[in-house]
Amino acid sequence: MRRINIIQGEFHVAAEPEVLIGTLLGSCIAICLHDAVARVGGMNHFLLGEPGSHERIRDADLSRYGVHAMELLVNTMMQRGAMRSRLRAHLYGGANIVAGLGQIGSSNAAFAKSFVAVEGITLGHTELGGSHARRVEFLPYLGKVRLWTVAESVPLAPAKRSIAGGELEMF
Repeated sequence: MRRINIIQGEFHVAAEPEVLIGTLLGSCIAICLHDAVARVGGMNHFLLGEPGSHERIRDADLSRYGVHAMELLVNTMMQRGAMRSRLRAHLYGGANIVAGLGQIGSSNAAFAKSFVAVEGITLGHTELGGSHARRVEFLPYLGKVRLWTVAESVPLAPAKRSIAGGELEMF
């Protein structure tokens, strides 16, 4: 099995049975798309749904936004034989892990669901939200996903423990 790990702003498309695409998500979103007839699939990993209206984005950073990441993923799959009408999407991530960052995960999840609905893409398995990170592995040839929830999320504040004569700060 050939493993391909992607990070924020990356995507990968494959049509070979021995390929597995994986990523680790917190508030980010991974969308796995599959065309069962063409036996082609792909996954992206984006940081935010869309840039702010007054935000200037360098071309190199566009794929960190869902609106651009989805265009890249769908177009690359179509170049490999997929048809938009046969696409099935699986959505993962969008956790609100760190309280100080607001509801970024929830906003990302809302963007992903809206994008799929507006584009008329069939929605498959979805696991969005919560407060824990997720590990996603996708077999693009078969359209199958394995998902693990990371048992412990990042603590919101450093834990302090008493030790003989003082405190120990864990980080």
